[in-house]
Amino acid sequence: MEATLPHPDSQSGSAGLGSAATLRYGFMGFALAFVALPLYVLLPHYYAAHFGLPLATLGVLLLGGRLLDALLDPLMGRGINRLLHHAPAQALSWAAGAALALAAGFAGLWFPLWTQGDGLLLNLSITLLLTYLAFSALTIAHQSWGALLGGNEVQRARIVVWREGLGLAGVLVASVAGTLWDIRVSVGLLWLALPLAWWGWRSGPQPALAPAQPLAPADAGPRPMADPAFRALLAVFMLNGIASALPATLMLFFVQDLLQAQGNMQPLFLGTYFVCGALGMGIWLALVARWGLLRSWLTGMLLACAVFSFAATLGPGDAWGYAAVCAASGLALGSDLALPGAMLAGITQRARQRCGAQEGAYFGWWSCATKLNLALAAGLALPALAALGYAPGAQDPQALQALTWAYCLLPCGLKLAAAGLLFFFHSRKTL
Repeated sequence: MEATLPHPDSQSGSAGLGSAATLRYGFMGFALAFVALPLYVLLPHYYAAHFGLPLATLGVLLLGGRLLDALLDPLMGRGINRLLHHAPAQALSWAAGAALALAAGFAGLWFPLWTQGDGLLLNLSITLLLTYLAFSALTIAHQSWGALLGGNEVQRARIVVWREGLGLAGVLVASVAGTLWDIRVSVGLLWLALPLAWWGWRSGPQPALAPAQPLAPADAGPRPMADPAFRALLAVFMLNGIASALPATLMLFFVQDLLQAQGNMQPLFLGTYFVCGALGMGIWLALVARWGLLRSWLTGMLLACAVFSFAATLGPGDAWGYAAVCAASGLALGSDLALPGAMLAGITQRARQRCGAQEGAYFGWWSCATKLNLALAAGLALPALAALGYAPGAQDPQALQALTWAYCLLPCGLKLAAAGLLFFFHSRKTL
């Protein structure tokens, strides 16, 4: 995506943003992590254990809410785009309202007004949808704001690195709060972090919107999907994203059934993964300054392939070998979190020069693709494993071999395909 541009250090832009400014902008990523991890990991078990909600009913509500949320993201992105460019100050006021809605919806999920029967289902449906939509609105607006800050490759990567790195730090704190402490601690931390994050966003770096870069007409249609560079990046992002989501979906099965690791090792594995992901962000930023965004992302993909190829050789009792896998795959995670978003910011810059501002629309489609990656990974992996004879707790060699293929080798194949597609688009100068 940067192949048609000069060397990153030669590009103009807001390259003077320092760590303090990017920290203030990126802190919203930390706050939003207090919603993401409990919402996707802890909520199903909480409703089944505390309120006796049947898993089938819970699954239908969660799936319906997630699909509706994902499908509304492109439309929401277009609306956010017009709001951002009409007046950034008004966009910030609107973001404050979205933060309040998110805090209220999230609290309502864990402390429902009605705890039985239809009242419980109604409460869950309303608060779940409110939480999903407010979370998406804040995420799309925040990412679009970051893209509007502009700058060269290194500057764009630094903005995303701070946002995603602080998000990983938030995941670590949220995981401790949600598992070791009471859920009220997680709710309280969110209520504390959101206003601080909004203040940091408001007092942080502001986009410079030039009059020569008009807003695209309201009837312009889905302009992002008409952009060849965006379509190419989105194809690579989705293929690579499914490859990354597969191990996340199957991790507990692999640890418990194939490695036969003790339960107290699971927090070590997850902590190692996220800590290395956060600490490795600086490495990827240094590589971007030396190699550029595209080559750095290719390096991250190849690193992940090497790591999961090694994971395929592990067996029962190899807990420390798997800890090394978590460390190295966490490092590769940093490239997936930071570099595609920085590439997308470059695409939106060029689109703005050609046909007017569409950052919100681009990030609306991007958010939709991110959620579809998670859904597609589960939709591919779980039925395939069942068809191959694997079930949780299985110990026969054929079932464990199927688990190894799905957890280790299928992601490698998809990663290599994504890397090949990225190189192909680079060679065709589409990216």
